[in-house]
Amino acid sequence: MSEARQAPSSPFEAEEARLVALLEPTVEAHHLFLEGVSIKVAGAHRTLHVVVDLPEEETGGVSLDVIAAISRELSGVLDQNRDGGVFAANQAYDLEVSSPGVSRPLTEPRHWRRARGHVVKVNVIQGENVTGRLVEVADDGVTVVPDLPAAKGVKPKQGDPVRLGFEQIRSGKVEVEFTRVEAVPDAAFESFESDTDTDVDAEEA
Repeated sequence: MSEARQAPSSPFEAEEARLVALLEPTVEAHHLFLEGVSIKVAGAHRTLHVVVDLPEEETGGVSLDVIAAISRELSGVLDQNRDGGVFAANQAYDLEVSSPGVSRPLTEPRHWRRARGHVVKVNVIQGENVTGRLVEVADDGVTVVPDLPAAKGVKPKQGDPVRLGFEQIRSGKVEVEFTRVEAVPDAAFESFESDTDTDVDAEEA
């Protein structure tokens, strides 16, 4: 498992890479991490989706106020850097800025670091899958304290810590804890529509 961004295959892969380089300084100026960008085209309609996250050492989620502020700044950067390609000078587009929700797969070490303290479900390549609290993330793997099976209505006891190398992990995700729902951030979302003749207006999704 690598720390490098693994962008999905896309017909706009080169343009998305250019936009990452273009937008990353603005995102980092807000002390955020640019998780990635993706372009969707439906006829003449263009949508750019930008995902930002807190640094891996922080807990919680990105606030709606921060999402709104950074959306306006990113829209300005985009309008000043029309390249004649997907976002040509006269091409209207939607800009969507969001932060990851609990459904984001844990695919990179930084995702696991952001999930420290939460209950995670880990699908193991060989061996039994593990569900428990993520207590440690190292450069080469994670440590999970599993919940032992218990009778209905009885609080599960914790088992011995399980150490898993990243090479052993097929997939992982955060499990929602309804008794600690305030500790699990929902995805924030803000949508903008922009063209060369009108102002950019924010509207909360």
